[in-house]
Amino acid sequence: MTKPRIAIIGAGPGGLLCARVLQIRGFEVAVYEADASVSSRDAGGTLDLKADSGQIALEDAGLLDGFRAVARKEGQAKSRLDQHGAVLSAFVPEEEDEAANEIDRGQLRELLAASLTPGTVRWGHKFVGATEFGDGVRRLEFGNGAVAEADLLVGADGAWSRVRPLLTDATPHYTGISFLDARFDDVDERHPRVAALVGDGHMFATDNAGRALIGQRNSNGHVRGYVALRTEADWCERAGLDLEDREAVQRFLRKEFSGWSDDLMPFITGGDGAFVNRAIHALPAPLTWQPRPGVTLLGDAAHLMSPWGGFGVNLAMLDGAELAHAVAEESTVDAAVARYEAGMLPRAGEHAVGANDAMDRFFSTREFDPSQIPDTAAEHRDSVAAAAEYRRRHPAARDRIAVWTLSFETPGGAKRYDLVLDSGASALTGTLDGVPIEDAARSGDELRFKGKVSSPFKVTFSCTATVDGGSMTGTAKAMMMSIPFTGVLSVTP
Repeated sequence: MTKPRIAIIGAGPGGLLCARVLQIRGFEVAVYEADASVSSRDAGGTLDLKADSGQIALEDAGLLDGFRAVARKEGQAKSRLDQHGAVLSAFVPEEEDEAANEIDRGQLRELLAASLTPGTVRWGHKFVGATEFGDGVRRLEFGNGAVAEADLLVGADGAWSRVRPLLTDATPHYTGISFLDARFDDVDERHPRVAALVGDGHMFATDNAGRALIGQRNSNGHVRGYVALRTEADWCERAGLDLEDREAVQRFLRKEFSGWSDDLMPFITGGDGAFVNRAIHALPAPLTWQPRPGVTLLGDAAHLMSPWGGFGVNLAMLDGAELAHAVAEESTVDAAVARYEAGMLPRAGEHAVGANDAMDRFFSTREFDPSQIPDTAAEHRDSVAAAAEYRRRHPAARDRIAVWTLSFETPGGAKRYDLVLDSGASALTGTLDGVPIEDAARSGDELRFKGKVSSPFKVTFSCTATVDGGSMTGTAKAMMMSIPFTGVLSVTP
């Protein structure tokens, strides 16, 4: 197809991952984000990226090694307690277990954003709306007055998506569960009781009466605590509470959690800063819609579900990778969207129903049933097996796409560009810094191609390199100069 103008609304993990794989496949893309920068707000807690979804997407993006460098295998540990502090179950991962490694949401966002060509993300662009011209072409408007046009509009803008109404009238509904988010800094020194309860991973405690205390270990000595309860959406107003008044909120919660062990009370009494109310919402599940030309959704915009099981971010990233591959491999935008949605919607619907039901059971007011405690070890084995099956069924791009990170020693200092080589066609093709290369050929260990870059200035040059396993050394020759470069293989075909 003629390469479409692609606009992604939302720089969360799904949108950024989609942009990264599109760039690897040689497509230009713009990501529009309301946040002022990648770190302008609290990104949230820790995420477990699963072998059969989030990690597959990172592998497609050439970022799996970068993820593993900061991820925490030990963070997969879990314990389940009752309200008296008795341990009902515990899971400690084996040394080789990487089925659901943990990473802070902020770390993941920074990893993904840094992988994109500079300028890809347009920070400070709050999406306002779109006007359709016909044939799927849309004029996009942003709160800062900027406008753009797109042949493919991707809504990756989360729970309260402004793109979703273009496809469906569905809106998120309150699930009946609210989380009060508490923060514990320098936890091992300042909050040792909380540190001991949470350990290296997660702690879940519930009384089978609609109340729970949850703790999750983050990096840098930080723990996120959640005081969770089944309640009305306007419970704060009904109780006359101001969440900035910590003492009043703590008195209310101590009453709500009366009868719970004093050993668990630091989650209520010991946090740093004010509580933050997070009412849990979900879209109807399973959710479908009639396709429209030039627009689709991914992640929470498409299938907002309960956080139980951690499927949301994993599916968002897999959505992004699959949409990018469909765009690269189908003959039209509409064919790509149809292929993508045919796989995404049923998968998302199944997981959303399961996640919503699992949270409802956890916060049930029925007598405790030990059989409902998930078998984490079995879940990890299933995820690894599902990952192998996914790779068996989706081998094409992974078998032929190689991504090299090249470093050129220019007079102005080292410049880094991504070289993407596609060996699936009759002739070797690819892109350098997102721009198609010319006259590409490989004979044994020797690689030749012509490339163009626009930064730090526009230049066309011919490259000759020697490839030795996962490393490359070569020379780039332009009219007035000859400079050396090196390369490291980041995605292996």
